Amino acid sequence: MTRRPATPIIRVLFVAQIVALWGFATPPSPAQDRPPNILFIAVDDLNDWVGHLGGHRQARTPNIDRLARRGVAFTRAYAPAPLCNPSRVSLLTGVLPSNSGVYGNGEQLREKLPDAVTLMQHLRAHGYSAKGGGKIFHGVRAGDPDSWDDYYTPPRPRSARHIGARQEGVPDSAWAPWGPLDVDDSEMFDVQVVDWTIGELRKSHDKPFFLACGFTKPHLPWYVPRKYFDMHPLESIELPETLESDRDDLPAFGKKLAAEVYAVSDARNFSTHGEDHAMVLKHDQWHRAVQSYLATISFADAHVGRLLDALDESEHAEDTIVVLWGDHGWHLGQKQHWRKHALWEVATRTTLIISSPQGTQRDVTSPRPVSLIDLYPTLVELSGVPGRTGLDGQSLVPLLGNPQLEWSRPVLTTYGYRNHSVRTERWRYIEYHDGGKELYDHDADPNEWTNLASLPEYASVVEELAAFLPATNVR
Repeated sequence: MTRRPATPIIRVLFVAQIVALWGFATPPSPAQDRPPNILFIAVDDLNDWVGHLGGHRQARTPNIDRLARRGVAFTRAYAPAPLCNPSRVSLLTGVLPSNSGVYGNGEQLREKLPDAVTLMQHLRAHGYSAKGGGKIFHGVRAGDPDSWDDYYTPPRPRSARHIGARQEGVPDSAWAPWGPLDVDDSEMFDVQVVDWTIGELRKSHDKPFFLACGFTKPHLPWYVPRKYFDMHPLESIELPETLESDRDDLPAFGKKLAAEVYAVSDARNFSTHGEDHAMVLKHDQWHRAVQSYLATISFADAHVGRLLDALDESEHAEDTIVVLWGDHGWHLGQKQHWRKHALWEVATRTTLIISSPQGTQRDVTSPRPVSLIDLYPTLVELSGVPGRTGLDGQSLVPLLGNPQLEWSRPVLTTYGYRNHSVRTERWRYIEYHDGGKELYDHDADPNEWTNLASLPEYASVVEELAAFLPATNVR
């Protein structure tokens, strides 16, 4: 990505990191005769509410946590954008939104990046097969047919059995798309995609494979079988920690994002929802919503477990890289905000786990800030195929071998044209298109309750972090 000239302090840190990377030994080549397979698991709208990240202490994700014990889990993993399409396009092309112009869910990959070589295309050009199912690009179809050898999309169920019953006392006009279903797991779209993926894992393959399994949950609506709600009794649900005055020190555009009453002209291709938090409170839905999100995560986790079991039982168990990622975070009332569509920690942080047969430590976490944009060069390096120039990400392979390695490169997240966040281990800096700014010190304020950007004593911090904002923003 193109950046403003860095200050001397940042340059010194960057040089130190490069020296560290030069001195790090490249992971050994896989012992097998061909490159490793890749099982690529995408979980839609998954924030940090998983056991090993501790985002919510009532989260029950034994299978995602089992995968974390097999590799490296990144405790500060962030999305290139807090919205499905731009986040996924960035991950799969290696191009940041500010360099592609893909800011919302309406832009098409090939209209903005007609010559892009996706991760799957690059692997296929070097001997891999690439198959997928479910939600990998935005939507549940192939998204980019040239990227795949085969793509599976089961029919979406449309019957009333797959629509949660309206709660008593909650009018049809209320925003409350959640509740238990009295259906078997086998009827769910995601389960059918997992079934197909398991079938592929049970086969022998002539080529190394890239096999993508895309979950549509925990994206709204939070309708999953009742047994997952029973795992999270409503009467014991704990709400996220919030501050009633949290919006008071936000700049004007930050307040618009929090309330979700901004106009389309403020940020391209984003819908206007109205004041979600007021609706949730009016209809007493906060506890029910948290229960529903936790239940939907537990549903996804159960079927991640089926995938891991099938891999373990297959002939591919010892030569397959496994990656699990969420495409961005999700608010459930923090800053009186719901959904994603913002540049704060809760909207941008997600789950990322990488397990590899070679060159990866096991059962460790890395606190270094990393981006989903880094997955493309990481998987290229782990697979052993030739690298590609022009990618905006940086391979995480050094961190897989040494999760505590010094890593000074901050993460850039973009929401709409010229709205950016820069995240380091300690700081989050946000700058909006209209000049509004936010600065949070995560050492002292992990909830981002106190905006420091206007205080003179933090002017040098703002200057250093602003050096990482992109100098070019493609329209």
